Amino acid sequence: MMQPQRYEPGPVTRFLAEDHRRLEQLLRTSVDSTGRVMQGTYEYFRAGLLRHIGMEEKILLPAAQRWNGGTSLSMAAKLRLDHGALAALLMPTPTTDSLGTIHRILGQHNLLEEGPDGLYEMCDRLAGLEVEQLMTRLRAAPEPAVIPHSDTPAVLGAVHRALERAGYTWARISAEQRNQEKAQDTSKHCSNSNRPD
Repeated sequence: MMQPQRYEPGPVTRFLAEDHRRLEQLLRTSVDSTGRVMQGTYEYFRAGLLRHIGMEEKILLPAAQRWNGGTSLSMAAKLRLDHGALAALLMPTPTTDSLGTIHRILGQHNLLEEGPDGLYEMCDRLAGLEVEQLMTRLRAAPEPAVIPHSDTPAVLGAVHRALERAGYTWARISAEQRNQEKAQDTSKHCSNSNRPD
């Protein structure tokens, strides 16, 4: 009786899965035992996640499409929606709610990438003789420019929409956005009523 062939992770899987573990550890330690966000640790996580997303969006997914005869991998659209939601969640000031949402998304997202027939295994198979060239490009991926946090209604609205497109929710955004929109409407109303006719 033949034993099922055991999957041996290739270099793409090993490299990017190891980066997942590093990012998970940073995310876990971004909140202390009292529930306070540890800003310094979080900023390392934020920059690292943006770099990781960049490696996949700018290097891995385009290479996989090229190796796949110009056709995007079936999972590419979902991965890109998740990347958009994660990047959007990194824009506002971090809270335990936003970090919890990031953690939940990454839990599902990483399975699509690391699991059997996931993105990384497919890329290990498709890369063939180009795998070392791919690994060189992944290792050399630049650190991203990280902009300051913003909690404006426009940013919170963009976060909400990115999450919704990817099939996730963050109820806190809706409540905050409604409160800020109410405050804006009130201030507009007050400034309009103070205008001379």
